[in-house]
Amino acid sequence: MNKRVAYIIFLVFLNIGLDQYSKHLVRAKVTPGSRTEIVGEALQLMNVENSGAFLGIGSDSSPTIKLIFLLILPVIVLGIVLYHLFTNRHLDALSVVGFSCVAGGGIANMYDRFAYGSVTDFLFMDFGFTQTGIFNIADMSVTTGMLLLIIASFQQKRKNKKITP
Repeated sequence: MNKRVAYIIFLVFLNIGLDQYSKHLVRAKVTPGSRTEIVGEALQLMNVENSGAFLGIGSDSSPTIKLIFLLILPVIVLGIVLYHLFTNRHLDALSVVGFSCVAGGGIANMYDRFAYGSVTDFLFMDFGFTQTGIFNIADMSVTTGMLLLIIASFQQKRKNKKITP
């Protein structure tokens, strides 16, 4: 196994491990439905089982729709992301980290769906003028990964502009 593949595997499993460990702690120590202020109202700890997608979207959907959009389709997308990550040798370092975060976070939430039938969400932020939905570490991994991919894309465009006169 070469260094690049080992690095990708490490990053993916790091994201999965951090997420699953945090969810294990929340399931064991935080009362479902409770709300605990960590940093005032700005950061709160909860324990909510989300049977839908992002922000609970699709929670009330039929089992067939959930199977397609919350299990089958994400497995296909994660397969494509992992294939691209392992086979595209031209990805810059930032893109490798970004895709690894997306894959790790996606796999972690998929594991929850298969193992528990829902995803444990537990963090909530309220900034006064805006607030987040309830989320978890896997969601943060996916979001961070997407931001890194956007930054890498802009950097690549800027680099390509400098090359062409």
